Amino acid sequence: MAVASFIKESLVNVGLKADNQDQLFNTMYEKAFEQGFVKETFLPKIKERESIFPTGLCINNYSIAIPHTDPEHVVEQFIAVSVLDKPVTFHLMEDNTKTTEVQAVLMLGLNQPHSQIEVLQELMQVIQVEDHLEKLIHAKDKADITALFHSIKIS
Repeated sequence: MAVASFIKESLVNVGLKADNQDQLFNTMYEKAFEQGFVKETFLPKIKERESIFPTGLCINNYSIAIPHTDPEHVVEQFIAVSVLDKPVTFHLMEDNTKTTEVQAVLMLGLNQPHSQIEVLQELMQVIQVEDHLEKLIHAKDKADITALFHSIKIS
């Protein structure tokens, strides 16, 4: 299962403006909903899940988030990628009492329960390489992001 096959260029944003997590989720959801990737229930459920199980990750010098929710809220599988114009605060996955300033968001929309675990494992392989994160955070456009994911070999 290649992570790159889930990246939907129409759901990739570079320089996305969001003042907070709520605004960020609203913007990413609206795009996915308009294109038929998610159901109306996706937005409240992703916000709810994030409040209970935060997805902020601090890796080396960068912070990203991987928000996701249950499969029944997804119509067509996708990974939406947003590189933010300025960081947004997320609670840390490993310690929800702490926060981090997230620079990029990989929103998962997966409707096959088994694929969620596989995709998360592959994404972890991708984001644990500082060079990959650096290229993602400094991407100039959608093409840079899709090319990055297509160039990464997952073991």
